[in-house]
Parts: sequence; C-alpha cells; structure tokens
Amino acid sequence: MHCRHYLAAACLLICLAGLRPSYAQPVPDRQAIHVLNRLAFGPTLEEFRHIQAIGVDRYIAEQLSPEAIPEPFELGWRLGALETLKYNAVQLRQLFGPLPAIRGFKLPSEFAKARDERARSIVREAAQARLLRAVLSRRQLQEVMVDFWFNHFNVFAGKELDDLWIGDYEQRAIRPFVLGRFRDLLFAVTKHPAMLVYLDNTLSTSPASPAGRNNKVGLNENFARELMELHTLGVDGGYTEDDVATLARVLTGWRVNRLDAREYPEHAAVFERARHDFSPKVFLGQPLRSSGKAEGEEALDILAKSPATARHIGFKLAQYFVADEPSPALVERLAGRFAATDGDIREVLKLLFASNEFWESYGGKYKTPYHFVVAAARAAGIPVNNTRPLLAAIGQLGMPVFGCVTPDGYKNTEAAWLSPDATTRRIGFATAFAQGGLPIGGLADPARGSLDTPLPLRTPPVEAARLQQILGSTLSPSTRQAVAEAPQALLAALILGSPDFMRR
Repeated sequence: MHCRHYLAAACLLICLAGLRPSYAQPVPDRQAIHVLNRLAFGPTLEEFRHIQAIGVDRYIAEQLSPEAIPEPFELGWRLGALETLKYNAVQLRQLFGPLPAIRGFKLPSEFAKARDERARSIVREAAQARLLRAVLSRRQLQEVMVDFWFNHFNVFAGKELDDLWIGDYEQRAIRPFVLGRFRDLLFAVTKHPAMLVYLDNTLSTSPASPAGRNNKVGLNENFARELMELHTLGVDGGYTEDDVATLARVLTGWRVNRLDAREYPEHAAVFERARHDFSPKVFLGQPLRSSGKAEGEEALDILAKSPATARHIGFKLAQYFVADEPSPALVERLAGRFAATDGDIREVLKLLFASNEFWESYGGKYKTPYHFVVAAARAAGIPVNNTRPLLAAIGQLGMPVFGCVTPDGYKNTEAAWLSPDATTRRIGFATAFAQGGLPIGGLADPARGSLDTPLPLRTPPVEAARLQQILGSTLSPSTRQAVAEAPQALLAALILGSPDFMRR
C-alpha cells in the first residue's frame, strides 16, 4: 500500500476507534499536556520539560505574569525585520493608503495596483507576526489571549481601509490589554479606526446635526448592535431595540479622521462634534449625564459593568478554555469574579484555571485549524524561516488569519470544525508537514545550490522520537497501537494526524 494511503487509513481507523478515547496514563504527564494545550498553543519539548520541572501551578503563575518572562532572541529579530509593524495607524495610512485624487486628472491604473500590493504587504506581515509569536513566544498565555480577544472583537482585513490597520489594531488595541481590565480593552477596540470602519460607524451621523443636514446622511446602528450583542451584553443581555438606537446616537461623531485634517492630525480616529446627536438620552434605563465624546465613554462604562457582560464574558472564557457547553455553575463563578474585580481578566483566569471543571476537561476541546497548525509547528521544533506555508495551510483548513468576514469571529467549538472533509484535510497537512513537504525552511540543501547562488532552504522531516518524548505517554491506546504497527517513516505523520493531536 502507498505510504500516504497507509497513513490516511491508519488515522481514520484511529478516528473510528473514537475521538474521545479512554486514557490511563501517568497523571503528571497528562497535567503537563493539558496545561500546555490550554494555556499555550500546544507543547514544545522544552516547555514540556520545564513544566515537569517546576509543576503546573508555578507554570500557570508564570504565564499569568508574562511581562516577567524573557522572550527568545530569535523572535525579537524576526519581528524587527517586519517593517510595517513599526508604523502607527496615521503613518500606515499616509505611507500605504490610497493616493489623494487630483481634480481633472485620473491616476494610472499602475498606481492603484501598487497601492493594493503595498496594502497586502501590511496584512501579510501582520499575519507573519501573529504566527511567529504563537510558535516562538514563551509568553504563551498572552498569545492565546490575543487569539481569544481578537476573535471576540473581530475585524476583517478586507473591509475598506482595514487592510492598512489590521496589524495596528492587534498591536495597539488588543495585545496590551489581554490580561488587564475588560473596560480598558473595550475602550481601546471601540475607538480604533479599524473597528469604526469595519462596523460602519464612520457612516453614522445624527440627521439633526449640521453634517447630517448638509450631507443628508443618517444613523447607522451596526456598530451599536454588535457592541452590545457580541462584545458586551450578549444576545440575551436584556437590551431593547430602543437601546440599540440610543447607543447608535451616543456614538455618532466617532469616526476616522480626514487625511488632510488640521485638527488632531496625529490621531487616525477622532470625535467630530458636527456629526453628534446632542439630545438627552436614556441608555439601559440610566439617564446619561455626559455629552459629546464623554457621553460615549459613559455608555461604555455602563456596558463594561453590566452583570450581563460579566456572564457573557464568563461564558466565552469557559467555552474557550474548558468545554463547548460549559457548566452554568462555572460561568456564574467566573461572572462573579469578573464583577467583584471590576472586570480584571487576569483574576477571572486565575479562578478558571483553579476550577475542577478545567482540570477535568482533558481532551475535551477540539483544536481550531489555527491551533492545530501552530501546535504541529511547536511540537516539531523545526525552525520556521518561512511562515507562508503554515499560513496557507491555516487558510486551506478554513481559518485564514484576519480573514473572518463576520463580526462574531471564528468559532472555537467542535461542531464548527469537525467533519469528514476537515479531518481528511488535517491528515493531509500532517503528512506533508511531517515528511518535510512544506518549505518552511530549516536546512540548506547543497544539492540544489551553487557557489554563485544562495542555497535554497528545505525542511527536514519531523522527528518521531521528539513527538514521542512529548506526547508518547498521553496517547490513547488506539493511537499507540497504530504507531507501534506503522513503518518508522510514518510515525511522525501518524501522531500529528491522530485524533489525540487534534484535541486539546
């Protein structure tokens, strides 16, 4: 039988044996793998040994204080080579944005094409940075939380100017706040130009305002609705259609700054009084005391402190870290901690990671395509000199980075990602990656170079022995049996393509 067919058949047989196999392995190894699959994007051999040496409690404490964890030198210089990450939102628009139109003169099409390619380089480098951090960073919980919060506050890179701002949005609106106070995170994402463009608040103007009367534009409720339904209160959060309309009126004037603005030219997003609705408002039963920009901030404070928001965020965190359908008791405890600590995300996670539900959920979550591919790269331990094959694989598995069109972000549940076709695609990726078929670049290939040309990079096969050192004692009986009976050349692919590796 051809080796690829043998591997696919073996993996599928393991799947048929049950995607929720019984486990009877040493508890310390299971604990280490469990923590590294939840607080990190899967284990590396180095981190597996580290957590065995210091214990799970100390590892969790370390990850909850990422600022004290030194980052690898390689990650620093790899990120430093990405030029577009060095610019802020205003600079990105000035350097890479559309050229201003000149009256009576049509710019050549080559100019537009060049602009599009430059914008694509921003998205490409932002995606490279995300992947490099996920694979190489020692601050793994921080990277996991970037993934969580970006999906919670999703922005699609293909919406208008958001191809310019997607990296800045993650870098300045998401990343600094992932373990801080929810209120600060909410304020940052709400005021970022990428979010204002994505959810159409740049179009929202009070019809009674000077700008509304002159330009005949009106209210757009899209941002207000998603802000309550997805970002804070939840779909059953107790708000009404009147509250949606009121919040839309509150947020009128929050928009992207003009390219030629004389006021606040250093800001990409501003509050424009000429577009705002200054009439009195009652939001979620509370009369608003402020006006103008402060009125919006008051409304965000109300949303951040709402018990419905505490429950919604508690549910989302429990679903991400514990189970697709988390227990109501756990959600209520997390909501209580959220309310008692004024939305301190770090404190909520401390409670979550100490819960019985967390420790009893081993293997209960199905990896998203992003998590699956990153976990494979981390376990393999092969230098990722070229991120494009891995990013392409994530896209082919249905989860392109920054490519979710809808504001609810990518799902992290089994129902969203598990299907026969998806399983076959994952096995195909595991086979190609394990056999060195993806040119991520680890070794120079002298057979393909010369004295006059740079040596092209090839990727070595994944070492099965390395994977067995990390995962061997925690593999299910069905996977261990398949590995024991398989040819040596297929062991790594079989482990990476197994149901065990697809779960976390």
